[in-house]
Amino acid sequence: MQIKILITFLSCIVGFTGYAQTSKELVGKWKLVKETKDGVVSSPKDTYQVFVEGGEFNGINGDKSRKGKWKLSDDNKKLTIKISIISLTFTVDYFDSKKRIISNDKTGSLEYEKVD
Repeated sequence: MQIKILITFLSCIVGFTGYAQTSKELVGKWKLVKETKDGVVSSPKDTYQVFVEGGEFNGINGDKSRKGKWKLSDDNKKLTIKISIISLTFTVDYFDSKKRIISNDKTGSLEYEKVD
């Protein structure tokens, strides 16, 4: 019985730690390196996403910039970005401290690399 309680407790700690690390790792500047939509692959230039603690977001495309908000779901599988009245929810297909792949029916698959 004590083993089951210990395993449950450790699983909860790992779960909370994983969430904190994922949200923490999302904060920073990410460069869009690959976009795949309808089977067409492209490599956009000068396109970035900047995530700030507290849910602030900045989308940069060349010399244009748009501010908004971001939220990562509790299970780290959905990323919602809201700019003005537009809100898009992305599926998090892959995510680590250096690379992130998200997808959405409207945008296709977007691959980002973290900028130091």
